[in-house]
Amino acid sequence: MAFGAEELRVLRRALALALHPSPVSAEDVQNCLRLAESVDEAACEGARLRTFLLDDLARYRAALPGTAAGYLVLLEEVLTSGYRPNPDDLAALRALRGNPTAAALLDRCRVLAEQDVRARLAGRAVASVPSSRTRLLALPGGRAADEPAKKPEPKPQSQPPAGTPRPDRPVPTPGEVFPPRRKPGPPPANPPQQLAAG
Repeated sequence: MAFGAEELRVLRRALALALHPSPVSAEDVQNCLRLAESVDEAACEGARLRTFLLDDLARYRAALPGTAAGYLVLLEEVLTSGYRPNPDDLAALRALRGNPTAAALLDRCRVLAEQDVRARLAGRAVASVPSSRTRLLALPGGRAADEPAKKPEPKPQSQPPAGTPRPDRPVPTPGEVFPPRRKPGPPPANPPQQLAAG
């Protein structure tokens, strides 16, 4: 994001006011508001462009190897904007490593992927409980010894769900629940004859 000369003047004035508070003119307030709106609009536009580029990258990746040249250019562009390669990108680059550009991008993406894994592991290690703390609870005379032993709570007797038959009553057979249909009897031997109109 680049600022013009007028925007830099407004930004410098806003920073000066933030560091040394003093009465502010209405013009300064309007200028700061306009600059904030411009920055927000540029950030939204940047996010839209990034989404478009990533969608485009996925389309090119899905059409490989025929789109190798376009895919490599797009991947390099999104990497410079802070994109972190995913496993699909690494697999695609491995398939294209005969291409010198793809081989160079593969090396770069491997480094970025390793950095991401290390960062995730470091974050997990910080968030987990230190091993020394967990061992103290298990040592004789540790904190676990101070706590009274808890008796296991008795399990509540399970009630059968509503609608299930009681065990003391026999379960009806399907023939009792759905009695068989009776077949209709044979038709009468001499059906009544209709009188012919004379």
